Amino acid sequence: MTDIALAVLGGMVAGLLTLAAMRPMFAQPLFARENHRGHVLPTAVGLVVPIALLGIEAVLALIALGVRRGNVGMDGARQMTFLLVVGLGLLGMVDDLAGSGDVRGFRGHLAALRSGRLTTGGLKLVGGGCVALVVCAPYAGLGNRSALHVIRDASLVALAANLGNLLDRAPGRVLKVSAIAFVAVGVMASYESALVGPAFVFGISLILLGGDLREQFMLGDTGANVLGGVLGLALVMATSPPVRLVALVVVLLLNLASERVSFSKVIEAVGALRALDRLGRRPYP
Repeated sequence: MTDIALAVLGGMVAGLLTLAAMRPMFAQPLFARENHRGHVLPTAVGLVVPIALLGIEAVLALIALGVRRGNVGMDGARQMTFLLVVGLGLLGMVDDLAGSGDVRGFRGHLAALRSGRLTTGGLKLVGGGCVALVVCAPYAGLGNRSALHVIRDASLVALAANLGNLLDRAPGRVLKVSAIAFVAVGVMASYESALVGPAFVFGISLILLGGDLREQFMLGDTGANVLGGVLGLALVMATSPPVRLVALVVVLLLNLASERVSFSKVIEAVGALRALDRLGRRPYP
């Protein structure tokens, strides 16, 4: 658990430095979008996560080269985390910066694909599944894992990434849910060492919580996509098959429910969820 705590702390330091360095970039018109109040803010600030993670891994590589102890470079779990963060972050950024928002939901994007039109959301869905499969495929050679096991795990990662996007409908919401979920995964984890990479990510994301709550910027799908996907990957890497199967069923049902149910309305209808959702947010007029 000490390694996890240190990784979260290291992620926070890297996130703080990266956000400070990138603020002038996010001030460019390319990133300007309206939020739920109609105010123009920078979007895709979740880009801080892959950039900060890149910096962390570069520093660790230099340290490993300097001391020359053990293997130089990332272990398998951190490699998987890094690849997932970069892949999902790229797909999310395309949707944030090039998406028109005229097509929403699974059915909308699938209908567009059937008609021969690839939306940015459709690219994110299909590409997210591909990234998840590429990340989880190396595990196929371990133990008695079959192709079905890999597909199950890749589905969990891809659906968790999409669920992150679905939850990003209010300031701070996806960051709060991700933080709580990461603690829960840590409690259930059978292999804590696999959580170092995800711990870096959630440490970085904590630095973004204040600005997101104060509506200084928006994470965008660039951030929400990554946070959801990394939670799914943490489950894949650190928990037992029964836990992963239950998690897959839960995220699948939540994704399907989102086609008919507004998560925001459910949250507003439940007192405890409403209080947590509004905690730290600016009041509505």
